[in-house]
Amino acid sequence: MNAKLNTKGFTIIEVVLVLAIAGLIFLMVFIALPALQSGQRDTSRKNDVGAVATAVSNYTANNRGNFPSTGTLASYAKDISTNSTAPTVVSYSAAVPIAESQIKVVQAAKCSDTGKADNGSASQKLTAGTKNQFVVITYLESGGGTSFCQDS
Repeated sequence: MNAKLNTKGFTIIEVVLVLAIAGLIFLMVFIALPALQSGQRDTSRKNDVGAVATAVSNYTANNRGNFPSTGTLASYAKDISTNSTAPTVVSYSAAVPIAESQIKVVQAAKCSDTGKADNGSASQKLTAGTKNQFVVITYLESGGGTSFCQDS
């Protein structure tokens, strides 16, 4: 007597294969996700730099060319995202250190070469400018960490 078994279902090899493919897909997503998030934060910080530069220009236009202090600039720069802290006004030096999420404004300066990143901070090199010129600097995560500088 030959009995014919008629069972339906998946073999263990088919189940393991499907789980392995699903695991690879999840792995690729979780590897790519932090890179996408840092890119979004960098874009947001670049937009914040533009908003701060506009705020400084508005302040100087409304106050007879006077440059704002850190306290007065905070009231003008209201469109800052949560990826950046309130902007600070610092005095000119040839190299300004910048840490993650900081925005610094430097009067009488122009952007120069970007310095090397080091453990969550970078150094932006500046050159002397006229009294009416200023730069806005922030830190970007992409590329191992660099500074982003925008001239007025």
